[in-house]
Amino acid sequence: MQLQGTLINIIEEGEGRKRRLVATLYDDTGRIELLWFQGAQWMKKTLKSDARYLVYGKLNAFNGVVNIPHPEIELLSSEQASPGRQPMYPTTEKLRVKGITNRSFAKLTQALMERLQPGDVPEILPADILNQYRLCNRYQALRWIHFPDTEEHEQVARHRMKWEELFLSQLSIGRLRLQHTAQAGWQFTTVGDHFNTFFREHLPFALTGAQKRVLREIRQDTGTGRQMNRLLQGDVGSGKTIVALMTMLLALDNGFQACLMAPTEILAQQHYYSISELLEQMGIEVRLLTGSVKGRVRKEILQQLADGSLRIVVGTHALIEDEVKFHNLGMAVIDEQHRFGVGQRARLWQKNELPPHVLVMTATPIPRTLAMTMYGDLEVSVIDELPPGRQPIKTIMARDMQRAKVMEFMRSEVDKGRQVYIVYPLIEESEKLDYESLMEGYQQVKVWFDENRYRIAMVHGRQDPAERERNMHRFVKGEANVLVATTVIEVGVNVPNASVMLIESAERFGLSQLHQLRGRVGRGAEQSYCILLAGSKISDDSYRRLQVMVTTNDGFRIAEEDLAMRGPGDLHGTQQSGALKFKIADIVQDSGILEETRVAALRLLTADPSLMMAQHQHLRYLLTQQKKQAHWSKIS
Repeated sequence: MQLQGTLINIIEEGEGRKRRLVATLYDDTGRIELLWFQGAQWMKKTLKSDARYLVYGKLNAFNGVVNIPHPEIELLSSEQASPGRQPMYPTTEKLRVKGITNRSFAKLTQALMERLQPGDVPEILPADILNQYRLCNRYQALRWIHFPDTEEHEQVARHRMKWEELFLSQLSIGRLRLQHTAQAGWQFTTVGDHFNTFFREHLPFALTGAQKRVLREIRQDTGTGRQMNRLLQGDVGSGKTIVALMTMLLALDNGFQACLMAPTEILAQQHYYSISELLEQMGIEVRLLTGSVKGRVRKEILQQLADGSLRIVVGTHALIEDEVKFHNLGMAVIDEQHRFGVGQRARLWQKNELPPHVLVMTATPIPRTLAMTMYGDLEVSVIDELPPGRQPIKTIMARDMQRAKVMEFMRSEVDKGRQVYIVYPLIEESEKLDYESLMEGYQQVKVWFDENRYRIAMVHGRQDPAERERNMHRFVKGEANVLVATTVIEVGVNVPNASVMLIESAERFGLSQLHQLRGRVGRGAEQSYCILLAGSKISDDSYRRLQVMVTTNDGFRIAEEDLAMRGPGDLHGTQQSGALKFKIADIVQDSGILEETRVAALRLLTADPSLMMAQHQHLRYLLTQQKKQAHWSKIS
């Protein structure tokens, strides 16, 4: 914030460590307090009452009063004209101690700008783009963003700089996409008996329009002779597994093997059981390969994969171990792809002479703006319909004082023959306290659900893996009515009979995690419920998150809200990837600019894929100088 006005009421307040200097800056529009907690005596000697000052600083509010702590302040002489709009630069306390202030930066920049000529700043954007999108030239943008004559000039300059930054990002992504389309792959020319027989005779329910659309996109990809790299987004329970299975059957029809890799043994087992059941009447053998498969069974599976007699295998990261040799792998499906390291996933490429087609799946909806920057070099398919017969999950927010009523409702659901989840938070920073809360909660649950009548299982990360698997399977098989758990059940548990998800201390969870947990219910034909149990005092942000969950089941809308509330840097680990480290652009606030730059980048690359035209040489140079950024597609 930059202000100018007259300084009055320069006084010291407080005693000892609480001693501070307070002054008031005012003009015709109002007044604001300036505060100094350090160097108060020196500042008091320096400041002049009733003198005009130029002030720079960050606004702060305390007890409803707005102030600026430790502002940078410059005395204006009576003859000095108004300095106009001045830039603000980030600085640190150490720099200020050395006398390097915001004003120092501004004077240095101004001196540099005075020596700068239009020819010193080469224009990187082609003239047709400047004209079409009404962008100022680069030299003007550079001058105006530091020293704008008017507010309009500042906005014009910021728009140009944001546009340029996002355009370079979209060009980079577009060139990666072109590299992918040049990668040779196996050509699937046949839609044969395996695919057609399953479609006509063994589908458990009719495919939704979205599932059919995605299958058409996959068939087109695999028929081109280029490697498919497709991301399949589908909300929890949307039917991604059926699409994955039919994609694998397409590989079988063309003489290839297929694999499905999942991040956990529980999820791999669930996929194995469901796929085996679906293919049982077709006589297609499916086997499970995980770290716990040992000895003779493991040796037999490895031999079957190597000689080609085993056509479909489901597994964990065990599938990418060196000892696993495929006879002819043509299709690799990766579930919950963000749970695998890039290096792990890339090893699937080495399992055949040409890399197999790759379908990566995620149940975490990705906002469109994030998809355009993180996954823009991948082909993206979306399943945005639920299978027929599914009822929307009813989500209710309750407070701790309503616990008795909530527990009675859950008991009534169990008495109807249903099963229920009770999930507790387990946050790394407070793991010990959370673990104690879990154990205390488990004891409370046993009070409400008499162990002589009800069966309770508990699952958490501190358990021995074998015990955790055993308890989870008790619930999956219906041997337990209640599952008390931490978020280890967020991904990979499919229990159609479970009708209630109770999330304890729901205010401590993020939107994405809440949505994933809610997706564990609503998988059968019966009405399901998600109860968000919150404490009596929660923050405004927490309340807003819970209200979003109550008002919508749409995962994509939830993802957009999550992006707006948390910012792109916190989602999907993208802060570490480097792909979203923009200096001035913001993909949430600048989504309109992002859309424009995506269209412009695709148009330019269509006309000049290698950027060899004379007007594109500056763009080509800049892109080659950029450090390579990590993209999800590198596996994929």
